[in-house]
Amino acid sequence: MDGQRAARHPAGLRELKKQRTRDALLRAALELFTTRGYEETTVDEIAEVVDVSQRTFFRYFASKEEAAFTIQSMVESYFVAELRRRPARETPFEAMHNAVLDAWNSINEAIEALVPVELHLRTYRLIESTPSLLAAHLRRATELEERVALVIAEREGLDVETDPRPRVAVAAFSGVMRVTGRLWGQRETGLDGLLELTESYLDQLVPTLAGDWPRTRGS
Repeated sequence: MDGQRAARHPAGLRELKKQRTRDALLRAALELFTTRGYEETTVDEIAEVVDVSQRTFFRYFASKEEAAFTIQSMVESYFVAELRRRPARETPFEAMHNAVLDAWNSINEAIEALVPVELHLRTYRLIESTPSLLAAHLRRATELEERVALVIAEREGLDVETDPRPRVAVAAFSGVMRVTGRLWGQRETGLDGLLELTESYLDQLVPTLAGDWPRTRGS
């Protein structure tokens, strides 16, 4: 059916081909990064695996770094989108905690639709062990914290420049996520193992961050 619909709609077929090319380039890049090394892999080598030109690679990814962090960027987008949907009655910590849990199934499915979980795990280990990627990882984490702090501040009706609580809460939450991610990367467990680990560690923050902040909440 999909093929028949695509044949009747050339624009749809073109988009499908573009998506398949991008996905193939992503898988090829991650496989080469994790087997040969990130610094040792060239864009030409990635493109050669998929039988496309270097120009085609740059049509889909601005750089090797962007390819290396594609899955992580997707996960972050799912989380932020879910956080924005959390009801106003939830405390900041509850909103972040529930955003992770409620987005999990969608995140899990989205990752597995792109790459095998085993390859995602190897990529995470690569990022943690490659100085240039680790530096980018920490920079990206700081940028994400700021985005999330702004979302929390907006939910609470606060100004992050005058009230430190959104940034402090998000920094603590992000610290747990980084710790659990690092521990997951050291183990041979699937994404469900990461979820269990994350839930366990987030529960340790409940006494300090789950309390309500003084304002009247909506229903």
